Amino acid sequence: MELVFLKLLASEQHGEEFGKVNPIRKVPALKDGDFCLAESIAIMQYLAEKHKTPDHWYPADLQKRARVNEYLSWQHMAIRWHGSKMFWLRLLIPKVLGMSVPQDKMDAALEDLNHSLSLIEDKFLQDQPFIAGEQISLADLVAIVEVMQYFVSGLDVFEGRPKLRAWKDRVQASIGKELFDEAHQAIMGAQERVGQMDGSKMQSLKPKILRLFM
Repeated sequence: MELVFLKLLASEQHGEEFGKVNPIRKVPALKDGDFCLAESIAIMQYLAEKHKTPDHWYPADLQKRARVNEYLSWQHMAIRWHGSKMFWLRLLIPKVLGMSVPQDKMDAALEDLNHSLSLIEDKFLQDQPFIAGEQISLADLVAIVEVMQYFVSGLDVFEGRPKLRAWKDRVQASIGKELFDEAHQAIMGAQERVGQMDGSKMQSLKPKILRLFM
């Protein structure tokens, strides 16, 4: 499999070649021969089934698979959305657009974030090692990336949450520390890259950004 990286801030996703792979013009996208597929969750499920990965990743058992799908269906407009919002409110809007964020907006975003983190602990994990039960699954892979992205915004979401931290440690142990660190390398270095961004290139998007996040 060949990985191709796009420079989103340079609008490479709007180029002609990428448009042939994904007319939605969002990453990630998959091209497998003549077959093209958008959306990260659909891509993960496709690859798990095509390559017949070990059953625990996307279980054949009806109820275990339903638990994986339940989390994957919930996360889009919950923990993932809150992560994106914190990234913009705490980092991009003040440091790149040069605007201050009202405290009430920040407080509301933090409240939403904490609610979603509590749901991961109390609803999805409960007293299990992983979201779907005793073994790691696609749900845990998606969840850990979403939770780790808060570090970009300067938030340690594991502080005061021993259950969440213990789950993170189990995920890391399951996939291996080296792969875990490699997967999150881009996230952990994002603050430095934000400081190097040219805010003038985002001015055309400013009205849309403010509508979404402010």
